[in-house]
Amino acid sequence: MRKLVYYVGTSLDGFIAGPGGEIDFLPVSDQVMAWIGEHYPETLPTHVRPHLGIQDAPNQRFDTLVMGLGTYRPALDIGVTSPYAHVRQYVASTTLPEIADPAVTLVRDPLELARSLKAEDGGMDVWLAGGGRLAAALLPEIDEMIVKSYPVVAGAGVPAFAGGFRPTRFTPTAREEFDNGTQVTWLTRTP
Repeated sequence: MRKLVYYVGTSLDGFIAGPGGEIDFLPVSDQVMAWIGEHYPETLPTHVRPHLGIQDAPNQRFDTLVMGLGTYRPALDIGVTSPYAHVRQYVASTTLPEIADPAVTLVRDPLELARSLKAEDGGMDVWLAGGGRLAAALLPEIDEMIVKSYPVVAGAGVPAFAGGFRPTRFTPTAREEFDNGTQVTWLTRTP
C-alpha cells in the first residue's frame, strides 16, 4: 500500500509560509538545495529543475502530488499551469472553478482522493505538499512526515496544520542537520 507523506518546510514556530504566502524568508542554503536535488528531486518544480542541473533526475520517493490552491497559485501567477509535470498532480480546492491543463486534476474531496491513491497497487508514495488547511483535512490519512525545519521564526503566516485541536502522535525515525542549522526530521504515525 502506498503512503501519504507530508513533505514540508517550516519555520521554528511551525509556519510553512508568511501571511501573504511568502516562502522566501526560509533560509535555504546551497547544501540544503543540493540535498533536496539528490534525495527528493521530484519536489522541485519542473520549470526550476534545469536551473539546478537536475532536469532529468528520476523521481526518488514520490510519483504523485496532492496540493492545495495556495501551493498551486504561485505557479499560476507566473503562467505555469503544470508546475510538477514529472509527477501526477492533484489540486484540492472548493473555490477554483476549473483547471485548464489536462495534466493537473482538480478534486473537491481530498480525503476520498487520498484514500483512493493510497489503495493503488504499486507505484511510489504520494506527496502531500500543503497547504495547512489541506494537511489538517488529510491528517487522518498522513502516514509519514518529512519536516524541513528552518532556523527562523516567522511570527505569523500559514501554519503547517490549519485545523482544530486534534492531537496526533508521530514518532521520529531519523534526523539530519545542515550547515545553516536546518534540520530534516522523518516521522511515522505512532500506532
